[in-house]
This record gives sequence, C-alpha cells and structure tokens, in this order.
Amino acid sequence: MARRPISRSFSKKAPAASPGLRLFRLPGLPEIQRGDDLAAHIANAARKAGQQFENSDILVVAQKIVSKAEGALVQLTNVSPSPQAQAIALRQKKDPRLVEVILQESRRIVRTDPVLIAETHHGYVCANAGVDHSNVPGDDTVTILPRDPDRSAKNLAAALLKRARKRIAVIISDTFGRPWRLGLTNVAIGASGLPVLLDLRGTRDRHGKPLTATVLAVADELAAAAGLLMGKSEGSPVILIRGYRYKPSSELATRIIRPAAEDLFR
Repeated sequence: MARRPISRSFSKKAPAASPGLRLFRLPGLPEIQRGDDLAAHIANAARKAGQQFENSDILVVAQKIVSKAEGALVQLTNVSPSPQAQAIALRQKKDPRLVEVILQESRRIVRTDPVLIAETHHGYVCANAGVDHSNVPGDDTVTILPRDPDRSAKNLAAALLKRARKRIAVIISDTFGRPWRLGLTNVAIGASGLPVLLDLRGTRDRHGKPLTATVLAVADELAAAAGLLMGKSEGSPVILIRGYRYKPSSELATRIIRPAAEDLFR
C-alpha cells in the first residue's frame, strides 16, 4: 500500500519536555452568541484570571464556542426530515430532524448501528457528524462543526496577535471516540501556528535504535491534555498551555486526517 509522505517542513527533533509545562483554565466566558468577538472574550477572561499572554502560548478552544460565535447552529423546528432520516431515526430512536441534520453534514454514512457514524464534509469520521445538543440552550437547537476549523483557528490567532501583541498558537478541539479503544478524548480539528504532526522517522531513540514509523500527533496530545481541564459542565471552554516548546508552523489540522487509502477500517 502506498503511503502518503509526511511533510518534512517541521523539526525532526522532538521538542524538549519542559518541567515548567503548565495548563490554566480561563474561566468566566459568557454564553457565546452569533457574531461575538471570541478574541475579546478570551482576552477579558485571561485578564480576570490574572494571566498575561506570552509569545508561544497555546490556546485550546472548544469547538462548541467557535461554532456558536460563527453561527454554526441549526434550529430543528426548521428541519424537514427526509425518508432516509426517518428510517434511521426509527431504528435508532432519535429525533428524525436531528438525523436529517447529521445527513446534511455528512459526505458518507459509515454505519447506523448501534451508533450513527459519519464522515463529515471535512473528512472527519465521528459520531453524528459532530452534530451536538450538549451545552446549547434550548431543546431544539444543535451545533454543527465550523465550516473550516483551520481557518477559524487562523482568524482567532490573528485577532489575538492584534489584541495582545503576542504570537499565540490556537488549537480548536472536539471530543471524538476511537474505534479501537473505549472512552472519548479531545482531538484537534483546527490549528494555527504550531506543528500538528512531529515526524521522528529517521531519528534514533535513546538507545540508538532507528525510528521507522514514529509520527507523533502533537496537536491531538495537546488537545487531550487541555480536555482534562475543560470538563463537560465546568464552563471552561478555553485552556491556556504554557511551556510547550515548538517551532511556529503553518500546518493545518486537516493534515492529521488519515488518507482513505490508509484507512484500515474501510
């Protein structure tokens, strides 16, 4: 099987682990509404938390507030379910309007039993195509994923640079399940300013043995670390990571998506 080469644009040397690696909640953000200035809200939250941004800080921002600010919400009262949605909803005991939104957000339905798994238009394979009821006021409103999470991350990083005069990397995270392990973990669906993959192939481990297959998903690891502080009910959708050493990069989070030809589960 032919393998897509990983970009060599970033360092072959793993960033040194810093004993000062720290993660901070930035609490106090209001309920985000369509059109809100996320950079302003985040800067205000940092100020209230006594944090001053530094160059090379990383912000991990929950997808949910990005979707809200961008207006990526759907009112189920305005949705007319198709026959396909009605059939799936009957089997799954779901709201057929919700299933219709999932179908609209999908380029491919992977499976419908026991969980509705879809490939989104971005290329993510996840439950319900990322459509979600949680942490949204009301019973008939759902969020969908941002249309271009990498662009969202880039825009937020640019706005923070303009406001704080510091170079801050941004990761937009969402919670994904994994087909080969139980439990959920946060992953990066958007990124700006830092490497998302670290290719260590061709280097050697501490015993001199060559590494031939080691490519670290560092953006996912940072997102997962931030997820430990975000929680689901704490109201902490923005986490500041400080002390992680990296070289600035223009890599996109879409780089992490495994090509179809390499997908072992198709």
